[in-house]
Amino acid sequence: MRHLNAHRKLGRTSAHRKSLLRNLATSLVLNEKLVTTLQKAKELRPFVERAVTLGKRGDLHARRLAAGYFHAGNQKWNSNPKRLQTGTQRTAGVAALSKLFDVLSARFSDRKGGYTRILKLGTRRGDGAELAIIEFVGPEDN
Repeated sequence: MRHLNAHRKLGRTSAHRKSLLRNLATSLVLNEKLVTTLQKAKELRPFVERAVTLGKRGDLHARRLAAGYFHAGNQKWNSNPKRLQTGTQRTAGVAALSKLFDVLSARFSDRKGGYTRILKLGTRRGDGAELAIIEFVGPEDN
């Protein structure tokens, strides 16, 4: 029986699994479309949808909570770790958080849930894993 076993382990330790989901969430928010295995996509969907719901709230507390759904985004360091390089771009985590609160929250402001869709692609040739596309629904689907 599967009582109280809520999530898939994906063959990883809990820290590795959390890191994997954060990386996938960052890529999904930045690119708005992602090809991965079906099991990872099914596990990623509620993870990202909670982050989008926080993005719709829009306050500072929600922004700090949503930052936990992405890897910490610091600016890149130069050889001297005491000083930041000037003019460097933000890392993916900060860029994803900004896009979540600026672009995606405005797009889904009228939608109560169901921000993503999963489309099955078939099996991968090398190992037979089921592939899927996870993407944000467009404005035409509202």
